[in-house]
Amino acid sequence: MTRIALDGEMTIYRAADLKVTVLEALRKTRVLDIDLSGVTELDTAGLQVLMLAKQTAAAEQRELRLLGHSPAVVDIFEMLDLVAFFGDAVLIHA
Repeated sequence: MTRIALDGEMTIYRAADLKVTVLEALRKTRVLDIDLSGVTELDTAGLQVLMLAKQTAAAEQRELRLLGHSPAVVDIFEMLDLVAFFGDAVLIHA
């Protein structure tokens, strides 16, 4: 199992680098935990990176778990009704 933490903005400006980071980490392990507690902004490009990682994990019979969803991540997941897609426990911040 490997754990990585993503922080700051997960936006179009960082999407290419984040894609490389996440997919490389995924390919080196059977189970990858991604800590999202430090994510301050998430746009559709950042969301696409997470969705690609989830689909890649499923296709390669690996497990991807998203943890510590920040308020920015929860907002987007809820707005786009993606909580079920990712299938991870999401803590709703008060």
